[in-house]
Amino acid sequence: MWNEDLHHAAHVALTNSREAYFSDYTGSARELLACIKHGFLYQGQRSSWQKKPRGAPALDIDPTQRVTFLENHDQVANSGSGRRLVDLTDRARLRAMTALLLLGPGTPMLFQGQEFASSTPFLYFADHRGKLAQQVAKGRHDFLMQFPSLAEVELDQPGADATFGKCVIDWSERETNAWAVRLHRDLIALRRNDPILSRVASLRIDGATLSDDAFLVRLSDEHAERLLFFNLGRDWSPHIFPEPLLAPPANASWRLLWSSEHPAYGGGGVRAPVDPSGCWYVQGRAAFVLAAERV
Repeated sequence: MWNEDLHHAAHVALTNSREAYFSDYTGSARELLACIKHGFLYQGQRSSWQKKPRGAPALDIDPTQRVTFLENHDQVANSGSGRRLVDLTDRARLRAMTALLLLGPGTPMLFQGQEFASSTPFLYFADHRGKLAQQVAKGRHDFLMQFPSLAEVELDQPGADATFGKCVIDWSERETNAWAVRLHRDLIALRRNDPILSRVASLRIDGATLSDDAFLVRLSDEHAERLLFFNLGRDWSPHIFPEPLLAPPANASWRLLWSSEHPAYGGGGVRAPVDPSGCWYVQGRAAFVLAAERV
């Protein structure tokens, strides 16, 4: 099942655009954490946009049955211009959200070229001719009019050869955007090889919001624990630490395993979120993975 709730919440968080069906979402840390813990945000409660209940109870669904994504053919094409997230948000936040996608408990999907930050647009195109082509173009136009920002935009014609031509992937960006390739490879390797993250769908998952933009996820079994931080806002450096999920297990401390701010990904540099005294400093627009290490 497509987890469009995660996509919509992430899209609002990254772009601050809340038109049409995105108006049912705030993009807050609370929403993103709820997606990690519970999968779908709407499980039968009323949708203000649809003016009726949306979804159905799904708390007991195996997380691996939920396909998670930040982009797909429908949603990128629904932007009208076909622009991708790499052109709609800043790279630091995009790196952090990519970590949420690839380390979360769902089954992640990458859209064509996403793994190397493709800037090629993806428009709605269809190989139709004659009257059917005209009907498809009108239907597409009518659908996109739910987005007020597209009201005065001249949309590409779905049946035009030029529309398809604009969407052909530029494979040279694999080299020019090596930072994105490295980011995705490292995150996939971490999910595959880490003894905890490789079993994320079967672990105990808890979490807490730290602000409107920051939250943590704690993954654990009887042998080990991981702490995942996602901070899409400002640097976070509290004077007090009353959140119990910040505390390491007995006779252990937190050790940094991975940071989205590594220079190899175009980041500004890695800083351990917790110092030896136990004080926290979490960089903004970043994601981190920490492991509990026995002392």
